[in-house]
Amino acid sequence: MIAIGTMLIAYLQHTCGMFRISSYRIKRVMKINMLQNMTLKNENLIFKEIISAIDIHRQAMKLSELLVSKFEIMLFCLIGVGVISLSLNLFRIFQIRASEDNINEFLFPAISVISCILYMFISNYIGQDVINHTDHVFITAYSIQWYLAPLHIQKIILFLLQRNAKNFTLGVGGLFIGSLECFATLVKASVSYFTVMYSVQ
Repeated sequence: MIAIGTMLIAYLQHTCGMFRISSYRIKRVMKINMLQNMTLKNENLIFKEIISAIDIHRQAMKLSELLVSKFEIMLFCLIGVGVISLSLNLFRIFQIRASEDNINEFLFPAISVISCILYMFISNYIGQDVINHTDHVFITAYSIQWYLAPLHIQKIILFLLQRNAKNFTLGVGGLFIGSLECFATLVKASVSYFTVMYSVQ
């Protein structure tokens, strides 16, 4: 579980790097001095670089979607197991505290709670990082002076802007989107299940 999770994190960090490269190439090629000295050679260079940046962006999106789709069932199960484990371990901690049992029994559930929260946070943080990097491509394409470029280059940049107008997210099972908001929702659900179990006791 840890090895696969670490490998998935490394691959998703790689896609974040690809998004950053795409942003950098867009920003670099659309410098003002390139746009002011517009020759046929510069125009072709800008066109090729923009196409290259869009291709890297597309490949990063496809790789992210492929990775999540291949691990989707496992991730969906891990989310369920994580929420249940967190709820049950919180319940066990409060049982030990209420009955004043041996403090050594308190240690294992506490470590389990910390590891569940940490695992959920890291998983969702990586999803949030991918969202932030795709947004950075959009912000970069939006903030450059694309309107000074020739018309056919403007159309390509508008295509990129339209593609990124809708947020790119990593969804698991159609229910969960890897983000810090989802992390908060999962922890909130775990605490809610714990309070229900504790009140029923």
